[in-house]
Amino acid sequence: MIYTLPDQQHWSGRIDSESDRSAFRLHQIVTLKNIEQLNENESAFGLVGFECEEGVRRNKGRLGAALAPNKIRRFLSNLPYTFDKKLIDTGNIACEGNQLEKAQEELGSHISKLYRHSCVPIILGGGHETLYGHYLGARKHIGPHASLGIINIDAHFDMRQDPLPSSGTMFRQILEEDEQAGYLCIGIQELGNTKALFEAADQLGCTYIYEEDVAANDFLNTFREIDRFAAQYDYVILTLCTDSILADAAPGVSAPSPFGLEPKTVKILLKYIAAKNNLLSFDISEVNPVYDEGDRTIRLAAYLVAEVLHHYNKIQT
Repeated sequence: MIYTLPDQQHWSGRIDSESDRSAFRLHQIVTLKNIEQLNENESAFGLVGFECEEGVRRNKGRLGAALAPNKIRRFLSNLPYTFDKKLIDTGNIACEGNQLEKAQEELGSHISKLYRHSCVPIILGGGHETLYGHYLGARKHIGPHASLGIINIDAHFDMRQDPLPSSGTMFRQILEEDEQAGYLCIGIQELGNTKALFEAADQLGCTYIYEEDVAANDFLNTFREIDRFAAQYDYVILTLCTDSILADAAPGVSAPSPFGLEPKTVKILLKYIAAKNNLLSFDISEVNPVYDEGDRTIRLAAYLVAEVLHHYNKIQT
């Protein structure tokens, strides 16, 4: 594991005003801090990047996701400051060699420290193995007895039964190890998962919504399912796998999806889930700059992260 301090070079952009905060952009308000030097009560969003693709490699996906965190920062930089909390960048955790499990544990420790200092962790992956480190940090923070719901926007269950943990195994790992955890997957594709994976999802009590059903009935059924799921748990964490998004809009991912969700659909989902009062944190994973076209996927990822920041814990009316 390698911890890299945040770097100002990733935060620059247009300046419309140097004094009027209503005209500020994110690069003007972000603070860079060593994770070990946070104040007792930061009351902020805390960014951390996870420079890791070992899980994708083990899952035989396209490599390149380890480059995403700093790329996403650059596109976040120029977006307008639209929320009330502070924004703190706490740097990156990188996977050293093939030491995925160690890197996930370190990410969990980093996230736990963010919670402890009253920060809302916003994790920039990395492959979707990012979620397991995210989960470890949340579980450490809430303790062994609190219930934890995990909402995943994804085309795939990521519940493979492989000899080694990877970007395709995390949810099986969690559900088999943690009786207090539950799993809702939104955007599942029939052609993206084998029959065995559907059977495993059913056996392990996973709730899922098919891609073609997400926006049906003006999202009413999907929102009801999200409400029902979130109400069952003391806390919820949210993860977005960008390979859930239509490949034309998000070509730069590890596993492109020709029948994926429309970007506006994902925006609506994030806006709705982010407003939940028991949502603890958010990660975005599987952005792959190596295969991106004209920075479309990276730009989209930055906008989706900004949507979560803007709507976090805001009651919808």
